Amino acid sequence: MHLLAPALIARIAFPNQWKRAWIIMLATMLVDLDHLLATPIFDPMRCSIGFHPLHSCVAIGFYFILLIPKPTRIVAVGLIFHMLTDTIDCYWNLSQLPTPC
Repeated sequence: MHLLAPALIARIAFPNQWKRAWIIMLATMLVDLDHLLATPIFDPMRCSIGFHPLHSCVAIGFYFILLIPKPTRIVAVGLIFHMLTDTIDCYWNLSQLPTPC
């Protein structure tokens, strides 16, 4: 989901510049660097949404605001899709559902 789905989204949403859009969307995975602030860094039972700073409700709201200006639209789509896939990951482990915003 984190690798191939952004390629499909880029191809559909940004057909004239889909390769550039795909690379930018892949770069938005750097948002996961906030996992380095947690102890332990990786916990398979922890939901990222609402726990890590760049996965917070405030940050996600900011990502939606980034959809408005055209220059930041590709980044916003990549970040929002990343948050969506992380939310789906949370539902695989029903004991750790995302924190409601």
